[in-house]
Amino acid sequence: QVQLVESGGGLVQPGGSLRLSCAASESIGSTNVMGWYRQAPGKQRELVAHITSTGGINYADSVKGRFTISRDNAKNTVYLQMNSLQPEDTAVYYCYVIYGGLTWGQGTQVTVSS
Repeated sequence: QVQLVESGGGLVQPGGSLRLSCAASESIGSTNVMGWYRQAPGKQRELVAHITSTGGINYADSVKGRFTISRDNAKNTVYLQMNSLQPEDTAVYYCYVIYGGLTWGQGTQVTVSS
């Protein structure tokens, strides 16, 4: 079964930027969806953004204009560029892939604080 390895989380001040990466351990074929959810303490997991293998993109309203999702199909990797980060963006960010079934990454902590 494919595994997802995330990297790029950390602590950043308000207004700062981070870039998350999520790499699949094996080829995930030519038809799939990759994306990111996040879960803040005491809140439900929510969709941040997703991108299809043909480049279709969807963002949560709360991150539009600040976050950019992209992917490198040759590397089976999805990225999330996060700019103008705010304290309310603090959460554990989980990547996922829908390919055959649904697979989650282990999560990476993003903390926005001064």
